[in-house]
Amino acid sequence: MRILTYSISEVETIVGLNASTLRYYEKEGLLPAVSRNESGRRVYSDEQMNWLKFVIALKSTGMTLDEIKTYVDMIFQGDDTLLDRRNFLEQHKKRIELQMTETLSHMQRIVQKITYYDTVMLKTDYLDLD
Repeated sequence: MRILTYSISEVETIVGLNASTLRYYEKEGLLPAVSRNESGRRVYSDEQMNWLKFVIALKSTGMTLDEIKTYVDMIFQGDDTLLDRRNFLEQHKKRIELQMTETLSHMQRIVQKITYYDTVMLKTDYLDLD
């Protein structure tokens, strides 16, 4: 079975992060050790690609790089941190739920304003609905 590997430029294309960000993530310990080929260039495995996609997913939920680093460190510490990891993610989930509630409230306010403007413009024949 052949193990697939990816160059840093392939990883850039696949995940949409530039090479300097990938090197930074590696330096900060957000990725497991990245291998190097005979020329000394970084070579990413499927496992590292999946890991990187997971880090990107956490970041897209609003988790900071420091928080991701904390979480990753717990993972690297092993199963003794299972409860800590679960609690960490539970707290992050609660923060996201609060943000979603606030965003929904803002959206409802915007919809109310749009409805108001539509009503006012309709009354003044501002809108030509023909």
